Amino acid sequence: MAIFQITENGFNRLSETSFNAEKIYERKDLQRLLKSNVEALSSDLKVIAEEFGDWADSNRRIDLLCIDKDANLVVVEIKRTDDGGHMELQAIRYAAMVSTMTFKQLVEAHAKFLRSADAADGEAEKAILEFLEWSEPDEEIFAKEVRIILASADFSREITTSVMWLNRFGLDIRCVRFRPYRMENSTLLVDVQQIIPLPEASDYQTRIRAKEREGKEHRAERYDLRLQFWTGLLEYAKTRTSLHATRSPGKYSWIGGSTGKRGLSYNYAVREDDAQAELYIDFGTGSDDKNLQVFNQLASQKENIEQVFGGELQWEDLPEKRGCRIRKIVAGGYRSPSDEWPRIFEQLVSAMINLDKALRPHIQSLSV
Repeated sequence: MAIFQITENGFNRLSETSFNAEKIYERKDLQRLLKSNVEALSSDLKVIAEEFGDWADSNRRIDLLCIDKDANLVVVEIKRTDDGGHMELQAIRYAAMVSTMTFKQLVEAHAKFLRSADAADGEAEKAILEFLEWSEPDEEIFAKEVRIILASADFSREITTSVMWLNRFGLDIRCVRFRPYRMENSTLLVDVQQIIPLPEASDYQTRIRAKEREGKEHRAERYDLRLQFWTGLLEYAKTRTSLHATRSPGKYSWIGGSTGKRGLSYNYAVREDDAQAELYIDFGTGSDDKNLQVFNQLASQKENIEQVFGGELQWEDLPEKRGCRIRKIVAGGYRSPSDEWPRIFEQLVSAMINLDKALRPHIQSLSV
């Protein structure tokens, strides 16, 4: 896209030039100028350090290390080339290296940066806290993410494709293009454009990433709670029955056990607020008729089965699914308070024992 100067007679197209032709260098010029005017990259940044490289076993250095208003670290990599070189790979390595940085280490890095500018000792933490609008350090929310900003005269197709692909997986990498132009009076201009993601899409993508991150955290919590629930249930169950004695706890919503007959299994299932002991009938793909046939044979003995079980059961032929089931639901699930779990375990295991007692004679006599 060209840049034009408006005059009385119309639009005068400005001449596009290059940093190489203008003898403008990365560290000597672009990095030096951006260090003092980082708002050219983003309005929410504060420079913490320049040429940062405080790590063992590596002499690599980050052009500019920044933080944003959300207390995220931001790695800025600068090139003056028309293709960006391999800057995205460098920046990813740098981001990984600083991802474990603490607030104290950030203050130390900024103190060194300020001393190089003849600032007084003790100003680093104050400056960072004022920028973040914090009254005191908060390690809990500091550096939850590491963002990356790539600044270059232009970017190769390889870089833009890689960045868009990586952003799909939750990274926050932005490409900012610096394109120089020369006016007729020799004034040098720089057109600064964020090209990935497009500015109008940035806020939307940030919300999407936040939603996805929240979803992942919720799933991780759910898996952890279910694993704890199943561990406790199976340990208790072993004290009363051998039905699931060889099963191991997992993170998913159900645990299966054998009835001794193919296609029929004794399962425990748990949800957030309730759980169940069930007989599940499923002989595999294309077995809908056979599943229903077995279910109906058992249902014909419903009165006797429920009498032996000691209460009512739910009989579900599940027309929308392939299988059928007979189950007993128990109040309370994996999100119930942990002090309620022993009661849930006792009721579930009792239901499973009674279910096996009521069904096993009929399962053994099935004509399948």
